[in-house]
Amino acid sequence: MASASEIILPIGTQKHDPAWKHCLMIRSGGRTKLKCMYCMKLFLGGGIHRIKEHLARHKGNASCCPKVPPEVQVAMQQSLDGAAVRKKKKLKLAEEVKKVNSSNNQAEGGQVDAALQMIPVPEILGDIAPVQVEVREEGMPKERGRKKRARYTSPPPPPPLPPLVTALEVGVPIKSGSGATMDRDQVYMAIGRFLYEAGVPLDAVNSVYFQPMLDAIASAGPGLEMFSYHDFRGWILKRSIEEVNNKLLRLKGLWGRTGCSILADEWTTETGKTLINFLVYCPEGTMFLKSVDASHIVTSVDTLYELLKHVVEEVGATNVVQVITNNAESHAIAGKRLTETFPTLFWTPCASRCMDAMLEDIGKLEAISEVIENAKTITGFIYNHAIVLNIMRKYTNGKDLIIPSDTRAAMNFIALKSMTSLKEELGAMVSSEEWMECPYSKKPGGIAMTNLIGSLEFWSSCAAIVRITEPIVRVLKLVDSSKRPAMGYIYVAMHQVKQAIKKELVKKRDYMTYWEIIDWRWDRQLPRPLHAAGFFLNPQFFYSIQGEVSNEVSSGMLDCIERLVPETKVQDKIQKELSLYKSAAGDLGRKMAVRARQTLLPAEWWSTYGGGCPNLMRLAVRILSQTCSARGCERIHIPFEQIHNQRMNYLEHERLCDLIFVRYNLRLQQRQLLKSKPFDPISIDNIDIVDDWIVEKSELLSGADEDPNWMILNPPLASGVLSENSDDVEVEAFIAGLDDEVIRGAGQDAEDDDDDIKEEDESRDDSTAAVRWQTEWQDGIIRNG
Repeated sequence: MASASEIILPIGTQKHDPAWKHCLMIRSGGRTKLKCMYCMKLFLGGGIHRIKEHLARHKGNASCCPKVPPEVQVAMQQSLDGAAVRKKKKLKLAEEVKKVNSSNNQAEGGQVDAALQMIPVPEILGDIAPVQVEVREEGMPKERGRKKRARYTSPPPPPPLPPLVTALEVGVPIKSGSGATMDRDQVYMAIGRFLYEAGVPLDAVNSVYFQPMLDAIASAGPGLEMFSYHDFRGWILKRSIEEVNNKLLRLKGLWGRTGCSILADEWTTETGKTLINFLVYCPEGTMFLKSVDASHIVTSVDTLYELLKHVVEEVGATNVVQVITNNAESHAIAGKRLTETFPTLFWTPCASRCMDAMLEDIGKLEAISEVIENAKTITGFIYNHAIVLNIMRKYTNGKDLIIPSDTRAAMNFIALKSMTSLKEELGAMVSSEEWMECPYSKKPGGIAMTNLIGSLEFWSSCAAIVRITEPIVRVLKLVDSSKRPAMGYIYVAMHQVKQAIKKELVKKRDYMTYWEIIDWRWDRQLPRPLHAAGFFLNPQFFYSIQGEVSNEVSSGMLDCIERLVPETKVQDKIQKELSLYKSAAGDLGRKMAVRARQTLLPAEWWSTYGGGCPNLMRLAVRILSQTCSARGCERIHIPFEQIHNQRMNYLEHERLCDLIFVRYNLRLQQRQLLKSKPFDPISIDNIDIVDDWIVEKSELLSGADEDPNWMILNPPLASGVLSENSDDVEVEAFIAGLDDEVIRGAGQDAEDDDDDIKEEDESRDDSTAAVRWQTEWQDGIIRNG
């Protein structure tokens, strides 16, 4: 109950509050304290009211008692509710008295005011004054020897709110509990001082949890007790871990039905370490499991295989449909060994990395690289001069030339598309009188920018590059989408990419350069049975083929049946049910089912209309519910490297691992919202992606005598930020653009028909282009894998 240094004091009969029956009054260290009888938590202040909130599990001023009996909790909550009602009535009565006094003062002037000053306080307030007495009696007992206060005392007037400058000078926080209302600027300044002094990344205010935090603090009202450093490292973190683990347990219950994908997101830190973040994907959400230092593993096939094997066993081999890793040769070999150990799953290379590598290779082609560098000349000058940036945003209605992207390679082509869409606005800017009078228009960088914006050849090249690369960018967004599992679309999407490039460039000698890049990056680890089966089982595509599918598609489907369904009896049942699917028999051919082929997600379609083919339906749902990408969400401000520091205390290392577990999973849960957060191209938070787009070229620097005053810069407008679902809109537009001709071409493997273009010197031009492409691209790219 109480330690040897604690003395239990008797609770007098004058203590009428029901909470006194459930706590102990203890004398320790010369101070009188209260202790909960159930969890033995010690309260240093707050009186019996704090104990009551503790027992009622009322969040706010006190922690919740984990061991309070239910009946005691209910009784304490009822007592709190009754006290709140009484307090509200008393405050209302006080307000009415105040209004009466104000009215009398206006009517009778100074005579009434002088008379009121002679009336004792109790006669004015009635039963309001005893509120002070009740709180004092229920609180902590007074020290002996102290003079007892008078029963009725008028509370002293609240001190005036100190001016903002004074608070800044003396470092005293502004307290709202004094009764004064803080204006919005004071609130913002208080938050700002906390962020600046604590070194919190300013990007933290973009968190989706920032506004809920402010709302929770505001709802608690004045007098909210400040949590301690150890609270956030202790019970708050512990409870957050429990919340995330509950989400993980809920998702685990779905893995048996939809299957799941293990994602090995490999990346390199600033210090050169190679880390692998392991995540588990299913349509209901992606969960982070752990981070592994793989600096000495990625080059060892045996060690990499053992690591992947351990993660599969941790997740459960029967739940896993595929393991997605990097595309490097060591990963491919380890993945093949993994499929031999676990014959019911696939290894698949990451589609996001493939798309990103394609864009990177295309960006290195000489003609395209030159256009990108010219575009960077424009943005580098604009984003390094506040006056010029203000003018640009004025003419673009707040829109920025640089918009968010997940990778550097994709940024090149997304920025080109953004600039092309604002070509008219940029032209209006450089031809305006405001720009002519701007001193920067005479600088070397300003002249170069003006000439480029006025060049029809530059804009024509930008538009052509955008048309060539936009299909790849859209596939990259498709495979990274958290709303639409990409497995049912990736096969036909890759066919659409090549056909779009062929349609744009027409001549084989022109488009084959891009096709070879795509084939080199995509076809290195053939076959991909899951991609082919995803196409076969997607009703939107399958029923548009109007004929037999290619051998690659049908073989991929059979591979998936044999590997994902180990029971031979079930395999035979699926073979029979395939004929029902091909002929759209039963519910599969209903008018509703036919209409839903274009509207429902493929896995949902099977769950709704596939009841007549139960075995095939289960297989289809497991395949069509998978992603094609191993990419997680942004890792900024998450101290992954710290958990691999060997000098750390063991207990603190475990705590930090749990902290990262919570932090990264919270981001994954809100990944879709995080993509639409406010974006400033020149922010240090985005430097890893946009650095070469917002840095002015050294040969065009405007001069060292210039003062780059950021304080005159107008911030980006909300209208210039991408909407929450902008990526989803592009993905849907891409899928809607998949016409029947493209689908039939993918399903019947017709992409290599070359009888449309015949040129006399085609072979010579192709060989010349191939040689030029090999010298520019293959040496560096193949060496880096």
